Amino acid sequence: MTANVHYIMAIAYLTALLILTIYGVHRYWMVMLYYRHARKIPTSPERFRELPTITVQLPLFNERYVSKRVIEAACQLDYPADKLQIQVLDDSTDDSATIAEAVCRQMRSAGHDVEYIHRTNRQGYKAGALENGLKTCKGEFVVIFDADFVPQRDMLKQAIDHFTAPEVGCVQTRWEHLNRRQSLLTLCQAIFLDGHFMIEHTARNRGGRFINFNGTGGIWRKTAIADAGGWQHDTLTEDMDLSYRAQLRQWKIVFLRDVVSPAELPPEIISFKQQQFRWTKGSAQTAIKILPGLMFSRLPLRVKIEAFFHLTSGVVYPSAVLLALLAFPTFCFGGPSILSPSSPLLWALMMGLFTVMTFSAATFYIVAQKELGENWVRLLPLVPLLMAIGMGISLANATAVISGLLSRKSGEFFRTPKYGIAAGDHKHHWKRRARSFRCRGALGAYMEVIFGMYLVACMVLAVVLDRAILCLPFLFIFAVGYFYVGFLSLYSQWLSTRRSALPPPPADSGKALRLPTDAIPAIQ
Repeated sequence: MTANVHYIMAIAYLTALLILTIYGVHRYWMVMLYYRHARKIPTSPERFRELPTITVQLPLFNERYVSKRVIEAACQLDYPADKLQIQVLDDSTDDSATIAEAVCRQMRSAGHDVEYIHRTNRQGYKAGALENGLKTCKGEFVVIFDADFVPQRDMLKQAIDHFTAPEVGCVQTRWEHLNRRQSLLTLCQAIFLDGHFMIEHTARNRGGRFINFNGTGGIWRKTAIADAGGWQHDTLTEDMDLSYRAQLRQWKIVFLRDVVSPAELPPEIISFKQQQFRWTKGSAQTAIKILPGLMFSRLPLRVKIEAFFHLTSGVVYPSAVLLALLAFPTFCFGGPSILSPSSPLLWALMMGLFTVMTFSAATFYIVAQKELGENWVRLLPLVPLLMAIGMGISLANATAVISGLLSRKSGEFFRTPKYGIAAGDHKHHWKRRARSFRCRGALGAYMEVIFGMYLVACMVLAVVLDRAILCLPFLFIFAVGYFYVGFLSLYSQWLSTRRSALPPPPADSGKALRLPTDAIPAIQ
């Protein structure tokens, strides 16, 4: 390999590693900011003398397995019936529309104010449905729950008094997970999300930085939505877009760490990847849309810096892909220079940066589990798997970042399939229902497997040539991640082609909803 090619590879590798290290150091900063401000528990300045009217919006699209559950749960919220409106915003194109409408009729006959709105098109997708619902919204405040959520009965009363502060435009609750321990995949997803909510949200919100509304499990002041420009659908993360626009208009968002909204995690990998793709592409689109104006605003520098890291965090995925591709050839080939594999300076720099990056992820997620009251020591063996899964989805998410940066059009909104899973369900119960969903992304799955094979080939060459041996542990983790995600994706593809899906739950079954409280850990 010529010296010029080696220089180019080494510089590209160092650049990718440096980007990952910078964002890894930012995670250390998040943990430090969390501990600095964790005790600043948000409190409401006073209580409403008379409770305000609230509208609960439930956006649905082909949710045959969960529409009944979420509608019933919304009607069971502990709030005066004459001040609670339920809006079912249904864009469904299959038999789930019949199910949802039947449940709404049943709830109305039981005395609940339930409005069923069915659109014949998906213009604006979820953002369009939410904006359309505001036309007949009765409430001063709007609560949003996605179809896979099962709101706790006292959620509204725990959160609503924070709006006695006139500057508060939104209150976000923490997500909990009904099927956290259903499988290794759902457990890892839960840990990822726990880090986001427990550490990032708490640190940003209590540290005076901007945070994002997460699209569900939160309450909006209706006037704040209008003042910020309403729901817009030019990005795939309409929730992040609105929350940043609202905060730029000086509305405050309050994050309630101790108030939880339980929801279902995707039990299969393609649904998880679709969800991650949508969030990653939407974040890149929001960064292009929001960051220029934010950076030239009069906001404090600390707010601008954190907003930059928050909105551009997806850049780690292209960097991770580049790192996986170049790790072995960078060290195995090349002539004598400061960037040569024989250079002690290069080895020290590479290993130092890689160590900082690796331990930042471990620290971030372990602290989150510790703060949740989990036995974090038992989760230590999962850290390599968390890294592997993060690497495994990097190829799909790198595509999402590039797509988001190159196109301001939001693209089609691929919703995450919901299976109606709760704590205590048989771990394979979802597989029968998965047959009713068409999976996408076969090409991506094959590419992930090919990436895994490439990394295995690099490992074999490293052993045979006795060069770049120190790369082996990292190459192994990368390969495991790509194989894990790729083969699970192919399995999900195969599963979706099988027939005999479970029938939808009958709309008039009359079974009472029971929320499994054992799925919700206490905050210590």
